[in-house]
Amino acid sequence: MNHYGYNDYAINKKSGGIVYDFADGAKEITLADFLAGTPGATPDDFASLKAWSDQNYLKLDRGGYNKTRKDVNLDWADQAGKCKTASPEDDLIAAVNAREESERRERQAVLAMQALERLTDKQRRRYLLYVTGGLTVREIATSEGIAFQVVGRSVLSAKKKMEKFLDKNQKSE
Repeated sequence: MNHYGYNDYAINKKSGGIVYDFADGAKEITLADFLAGTPGATPDDFASLKAWSDQNYLKLDRGGYNKTRKDVNLDWADQAGKCKTASPEDDLIAAVNAREESERRERQAVLAMQALERLTDKQRRRYLLYVTGGLTVREIATSEGIAFQVVGRSVLSAKKKMEKFLDKNQKSE
């Protein structure tokens, strides 16, 4: 493995694999190593991890450049938290958490759409006007020319159906 002047970013970028730099030397993980050691992984997973690794090494390399070429009292900067750099593990955990949160919200949106499909047309219309449109029960009733109690029962019934469906389906996840 050529060391390109021992610059971690250059070593990782020019390598076909992902390079980990340990105290006793560097180790390169190739696509074959990754696929063999990670059941269910795909070459796209490796490419994504490689891109993240290149970006992280670049961030660390540039961060070190910026911190070492400033005329700043490092004792003061360290106490003020100015020299703190997030670890690669923290970045990876944050990325995984963000992805899981995005997937959770997507599942919730799908469940909400499925729950709305179970309502009658009138219930769906009135429920959406009430919840997302911000209209009151009286305003909906006035626009439809009916008693507000009818709209109130319709919205309440829709809400109960939605809650029942969502409770049942969120517990099964």
